[in-house]
Amino acid sequence: MTAETARQFEALEAQAGRIMGVFTQAGHEAVAPAVIQPAGVFLDCIGEALRARTYVFCDQDGAELCLRPDLTVPTCRLHLERFPDGGPPAKYCYNGPAFRYQPAGATTAHPREFRQAGIETFGGSNPIEEEAETLALMADALEAAGLDRTKLQLRFGDLELVRAMLDAVDIPPRWRLRLQAQFWRPQAFRAELKRLTQDPSELTRRFAPALLTALSGATASDAETILAAHLDAENCEPFGARTLSEIAQNAVAVIEDARAKPLTAATAALIESYVAIRAPSQKAADQIAAAAKSGGIDLSAPLDGFKTRLTALKARGFNLDQATFSGDFGRSLEYYTGFVFEIAAPGLPPVSPVAGGGRYDGLMAMAGCARDVPAVGAAIHTERLLAAIEGGAP
Repeated sequence: MTAETARQFEALEAQAGRIMGVFTQAGHEAVAPAVIQPAGVFLDCIGEALRARTYVFCDQDGAELCLRPDLTVPTCRLHLERFPDGGPPAKYCYNGPAFRYQPAGATTAHPREFRQAGIETFGGSNPIEEEAETLALMADALEAAGLDRTKLQLRFGDLELVRAMLDAVDIPPRWRLRLQAQFWRPQAFRAELKRLTQDPSELTRRFAPALLTALSGATASDAETILAAHLDAENCEPFGARTLSEIAQNAVAVIEDARAKPLTAATAALIESYVAIRAPSQKAADQIAAAAKSGGIDLSAPLDGFKTRLTALKARGFNLDQATFSGDFGRSLEYYTGFVFEIAAPGLPPVSPVAGGGRYDGLMAMAGCARDVPAVGAAIHTERLLAAIEGGAP
């Protein structure tokens, strides 16, 4: 170990101690979830972007395992081991390594192994106050570690508003689900939105007429049988990574799309107007309300929650003029279900936030709980934090 590596290690340990002190004093129990986790839980719930960056391997018994790419899912599993039914409200904090493949190459800001110091709150009864408290604790911890709280740059998003907007517009349910699934990839989302405005009948031109007739109105199980018979008759075999069942389901979806009317230009413009919003958070509320009014949809309930959250954050001393709302912001983890945020620090680029988190009410059920459990959490990237404190971009 070089002298510089030893110095950095000692600095990170001291920094982590101050951060964990803030978390434990706020009532969060310090825990240490296992580094090696079942791969299936992560691959099912973290989303496409992070799934491809997770280190997966098999042990000698053939079990598929992974090095944890974050600590939220392991903390969910730890809570579930204690309380299989979801249990009473609980608060946890942690400090430990996580691992992610870096497709552009590992850097100081984006290493393959890095540390997260974070908090998770399960089973609370006041979501907005818990979200405000989570963000406030992140700011307190960053300040305790040595950052100037007044210079923190906040970025917000709201997946509940996204769902409410898509639920309010007149589109087929399968299109709604498709857009929701693409939301975490803004370019893909806009490409899908554009595609839905075009004549969908063009999609079926590649089908053989007899196959198109046979698949029309077929159930998913019947479609697989029909497709298998067609491929056998044509002496063809499926190729690529998709299974025959997945190919059949996609074919049925394409045929259903071909029967639907294209998305209207007005509906597409309304959706685009929402995801295009970039404004200080208080002004964003007015822009969201204006977009909803112009589109003739009612977003009053989630918008009231949005405004109440801003009030709670302002009461905790946040300067909301330094908090930007982005309509297309959902973070890269697809288990989030509501309010999301990131915190950037002076000297570091926006792609390297020092902290981030949000609400994930469906993750406990995805981890094996028999019911949904309200949950919110956040984590600090401690190496980036140290770089920001020492005044040099990593």
